[in-house]
Amino acid sequence: MSGRLQKSMLNAKVNLLFFFLSLFFAFFSRRVFLNNLGDEFIGLSGTLGNILGYLKLAEMGVGTCICYFLYKPIESKDKQGIQEILSIIGYLYRIIGTVILVAGLIVSLFFPLIFSKTHLGNNIIYFTFYCLLGSSMIGYFINYRQILLAADQKKYLVAIYYQSANLAKTAIQIILAYTYKNLFIWVSVEFIFSILGCIILNWKINKEYPWLRTDKNKGKILLKKYPGILNNTKKIFIHSIKDFLMGKSDELFIFLFVSLKMVAFYGNYMMIIAKVTTLFKSVLAGVNDGVGNLVAEGNKANIMKVFWELTTIRHFIAGLLCFTIYHFIEPFISLWLGKEYILDHTIIIMLTIYIYITNSRGVTDTFNHAHGLYADVWAAWTELGINVSITLIAGYYWGIKGILLGKLVSLLTIVIIWKPYYLFSSGFKLPVKTYWEGASRNFAISIISFIFGTLLLKQVPIQADQGFLSWFIYGIIGVFIYLTINLPLTYLFAKGSKDSLRRIKYFRR
Repeated sequence: MSGRLQKSMLNAKVNLLFFFLSLFFAFFSRRVFLNNLGDEFIGLSGTLGNILGYLKLAEMGVGTCICYFLYKPIESKDKQGIQEILSIIGYLYRIIGTVILVAGLIVSLFFPLIFSKTHLGNNIIYFTFYCLLGSSMIGYFINYRQILLAADQKKYLVAIYYQSANLAKTAIQIILAYTYKNLFIWVSVEFIFSILGCIILNWKINKEYPWLRTDKNKGKILLKKYPGILNNTKKIFIHSIKDFLMGKSDELFIFLFVSLKMVAFYGNYMMIIAKVTTLFKSVLAGVNDGVGNLVAEGNKANIMKVFWELTTIRHFIAGLLCFTIYHFIEPFISLWLGKEYILDHTIIIMLTIYIYITNSRGVTDTFNHAHGLYADVWAAWTELGINVSITLIAGYYWGIKGILLGKLVSLLTIVIIWKPYYLFSSGFKLPVKTYWEGASRNFAISIISFIFGTLLLKQVPIQADQGFLSWFIYGIIGVFIYLTINLPLTYLFAKGSKDSLRRIKYFRR
């Protein structure tokens, strides 16, 4: 097994371990926090996080670009090149961090106007935001070197050390929230552990790369040596703005068009979806940087082989995610929080389609990134324009359903049609029909499996919302039905399926 595959598998195994550990804490803590801190505060923390996310638009593009430029020096073991590139990101992040800090202080002046309808006091609003802002500053001014771990396929180190601290933080927050029901204490713990996580991660980076020396002050001079960094950053920046607005702004639009309370309701759904999708993304998380190293080697036959392997795996995962979330999320929410937290079923249908697109698209995005294909900035503007235009109109009239409609139309236009064309024409140098000959099989397999799986599941005489045991048994039966249909179809008709099975055998070792 190659070193690249070994690292990918190690990343996957460690990420899976911490996923299951964090999964228990996430669902248990959510219930504790809602009961003891209130729906409105949980909605507030999500909204403030998204406001901070908008401020972080200043950063988007730099980290992704730097990661791309690290692939070749890592492959050739060029320590000087690695140190120079990390010095550049240190310099750029210092500027970006300063801009975000100043912008955050300015935006906070308008909080009394923005949160005029909330019953929470200004003290907790400002305290929460400034703690979140301070945690972000740590990442920009101190923690920037962790990008080397990602490019070197060592994200498992982040999971082992940083996630351990994160789990300890959640456990302490649960105890303190239940005991004191104090919002200030909860936020303080959040900030303190961000500092501890930074200290732990930097200690490990120093231990893993004892030769690593960076100099932020030389970053400006070194930029002249790597002119492609700024050129690519500008292009990636546009794509990152689009991705953020489509993937991270839901809570803000819901806050504007519906209510702060509904942010928490929608957040319950998204937390479940995020945790379930993270389960599978954890397996593939280490693959992205491995693809970058693969493309750097330049073996076209091997590149295409891996592309179809990952495409089949992604579509299989996307289909399974859609089936499980569509059928099992509503009864779970009813048992977990209560029937009053269940949203309109149309929202589930739209989320199911959204989940399939966003999870199956990953391979195309990964290979576009590995080839450095960012020049299609017009596509980013088009996707963003379609999304925002529809969201502002439909969101006003239909609320959450209108917001999701904007996301779906823009994704279908650009992600499904344009992105594969761009990759095959500019990256692989192959006709795009080659893509559709393979991908159309995956789409058909997922649709057939979903339809027939749903018809068979309806015949199961179990009420999933009668108790967690009933829900669990219903879920096991549903997954079994889906896999019984999907796996044979995938094996027989999906391109790259047999190579994918060999890759899974490596994972089991």
